[in-house]
Amino acid sequence: MASNTVRIAVLPGDGIGTEVTEATLGVLEPLAKRHGIGISTETLAAGAFHYQATGDAFPEASFRAAEAADAILLGAMGWPGIRKADGTEIAPQLDLRFRLKLYAGVRPVRAIPGVPVALADPRAAGIDFVLIRESTEGLFHSSGKGLVTEDYAEETLRITRATTEKLSRFAFRLAERRAAKRGRKGRVTLVDKANVFRAFAFMRGVFDGVAREFPAVESAHHYVDAMALDLVRHPWAFDVLPTENMFGDILSDLAAGLVGGMGFSPSADIGDDHAVFQPAHGTAPDIAGKGIANPTATLLSAAMMLDWLAARGAGQGFADAAAELEAAVDGAFAAGLRTADIGGPDGTAAVARAVAARFGA
Repeated sequence: MASNTVRIAVLPGDGIGTEVTEATLGVLEPLAKRHGIGISTETLAAGAFHYQATGDAFPEASFRAAEAADAILLGAMGWPGIRKADGTEIAPQLDLRFRLKLYAGVRPVRAIPGVPVALADPRAAGIDFVLIRESTEGLFHSSGKGLVTEDYAEETLRITRATTEKLSRFAFRLAERRAAKRGRKGRVTLVDKANVFRAFAFMRGVFDGVAREFPAVESAHHYVDAMALDLVRHPWAFDVLPTENMFGDILSDLAAGLVGGMGFSPSADIGDDHAVFQPAHGTAPDIAGKGIANPTATLLSAAMMLDWLAARGAGQGFADAAAELEAAVDGAFAAGLRTADIGGPDGTAAVARAVAARFGA
């Protein structure tokens, strides 16, 4: 095994989560060998079906193993027919975000060559922006703690200075890296509702304070309702978009629809010391077990994972592997690969083979 070996905790989860995870690990193995990097994986039990069998959706042993790993790769978790006593679905992935303080939910939105985009405008082929969903506060702060009576229900939104500063600095640093890579000035646009809610006016004030630390990056604000409109009108105009938790949850799905759907939407939840990488889609009970799930989002999430590990000192080989994996995905679809979710014949295994073939595996 390579000397620069990293430990990856793997949480396949439920439904198509297990299928796309298996396909991605099958691609990572030859890619790691090609670049001389070591990847050691440990598969951990968690999810809705584990809850159904044991009464525990996320065993403490699984959490501790994930916490100790260098990175976490997660498939998808949850199942509509398996619910807790309060009627909500099982969501161990939220436990990871809160317990590991993964405040930056990174959702890249990029048009992939050959994948049909939703907009007819030729500029849509150049869609390339990143939503950054704050993942520990906002309206989700109240998850599992809301007040429900016979007459009303109440959830509490929370935004703190410390987390907003971290989120904002993360966004500006990402914009700096993207600007250096793309050869143009970066721009960070805070998405809020500061015209109505004091919490968002507070968030905007904190964001503006951080913006002054990054004079080389443009900063702007956009109300969330206007952003929902403008992501359809001209999504190519945006670069990095930090926002509150619930707003990010909604806008990231809208954004995925612009570039082929959830099967093409990778994501990462990143904190100061830990990170989880996963496709943005769910467990898709309607197609689970049919071998037609699109693993592209998981493959691109794995590329994000390799790049993040490289930035944390794992070595240049990880950065090179990340770049080659992303390029292999682009090349495979540009060459005619078509998954079922965009009307094509290629299933989960076919995607993995086509991508791996791009780097000689």
